[in-house]
Amino acid sequence: MWRFDVFREPHDGDTWICRRETSIRRPYPEVFELSVDGIPYLRPEICLLFKAKAVRDKDRADFEAALPRMSLAQRAWLHTALERVHPGNDWISATE
Repeated sequence: MWRFDVFREPHDGDTWICRRETSIRRPYPEVFELSVDGIPYLRPEICLLFKAKAVRDKDRADFEAALPRMSLAQRAWLHTALERVHPGNDWISATE
């Protein structure tokens, strides 16, 4: 039997709205990527923004694994979003 959770974030039509800071918005095509097998997944910068609320060891490991693979634009987006949603988070300086 398959079980899964679906979380519906706030949205305005085709625009995703961050539930923790409603001024952070992105068109849905910029929220998800597709794997080579066509499986949609949440972009790493958005996923890390959610993980930054209460960083656990596994979240830190995810951050350290993802950061080197992220583009400058992804890092910049995460940096700005962290400053607004989680000021003082240790990841802010690492995304500069």
